[in-house]
Amino acid sequence: MPVIVDDRPPETCPAAAIERWRQVPVAVAVDVSHAECQIDRSIRPLCAPGTQPRLFGRAVTALCEPPDFGAVLYALDKIKPGDVLVIAAGGHTETAMIGEILGGHLRRLGACGLVCDGAIRDVAELAKWSDLPVFSRAITPRGPTSADRGRVNSSVIVGGRLVSPGDLIIGDDDGLASLDPKSIVKFIADAEGKLAKEAEWQSSLAANRTVAETFQLGSPQGGER
Repeated sequence: MPVIVDDRPPETCPAAAIERWRQVPVAVAVDVSHAECQIDRSIRPLCAPGTQPRLFGRAVTALCEPPDFGAVLYALDKIKPGDVLVIAAGGHTETAMIGEILGGHLRRLGACGLVCDGAIRDVAELAKWSDLPVFSRAITPRGPTSADRGRVNSSVIVGGRLVSPGDLIIGDDDGLASLDPKSIVKFIADAEGKLAKEAEWQSSLAANRTVAETFQLGSPQGGER
């Protein structure tokens, strides 16, 4: 079957609601959603902790059938500035779905991230790009062998999480999260509330208050001697 390319779905989420997530760490998003939005932690940032650029953008999905990578090729022609290319390769780790050439083109198109539930290659070059955060399950030197199958802009499973085109993808040193339009609106107030609470805890501890005072713990039980 040839590659199927679906249209990008219409926008249903207010831009202001999306923008409020820009400074929310993945850990906070996962906590307030009770891990509902978490993508498998085995899909890791390419760069070392402390050097990984933050990923924030809307998903364009490529459903691949490794070792075929046809969906990746067609997906690139659907990329707009601010998009994240999300490659659903079923966790296949033997064949790279993207490397320096297509990654470089993705970067020129203005994409702001790459997520691959599979393998990538040419990582020495990809790791240099501070404007294109890369997350993948594996690294391999072996390339694809065909470009005949797959689907672009369909709902896919990535790291155990359903990701649809247009979903908000955020990533940092701790991992990845995916938020559909409903979750973007549902969880943002809780996320901002948690950030405010964490700032209060930081201030309290910096003021030399005890951990018990800071976290409003009850009195501990005395141990028997």
